Amino acid sequence: MPKALPMVDVSSPVCCSPVAAGPLGDDEALEIALRLKALADPVRVQLMSLLFSSDAGEECSKDLAAAVGLGESTVSHHLSQLRRAGMVESERRGMNVYHWPRRESLTALCTVLDPNCCR
Repeated sequence: MPKALPMVDVSSPVCCSPVAAGPLGDDEALEIALRLKALADPVRVQLMSLLFSSDAGEECSKDLAAAVGLGESTVSHHLSQLRRAGMVESERRGMNVYHWPRRESLTALCTVLDPNCCR
């Protein structure tokens, strides 16, 4: 059975030295790994793509579920993982929950992986 990673607050954008700057410490490596782990699922990558390409800047859970061909509860689970990793924000409005990407969080992750990225 794989070793479970410890719980770390990853709700704010990653901020540590770029991977290419030299060897990372355990805490920095863990912080980056937890965010990458949140994205390490094809459905979550699809959801992020849908959120980033939304004309409205946000999408309803119901519409996201239809777009990826999964049930709302499954999509809700994936979105909660992305929210815990600080990549998505959500807000309930009546019976619907709307989601939008936290662009600064993904930009920070890209910069940590490659300091010349996103410039």
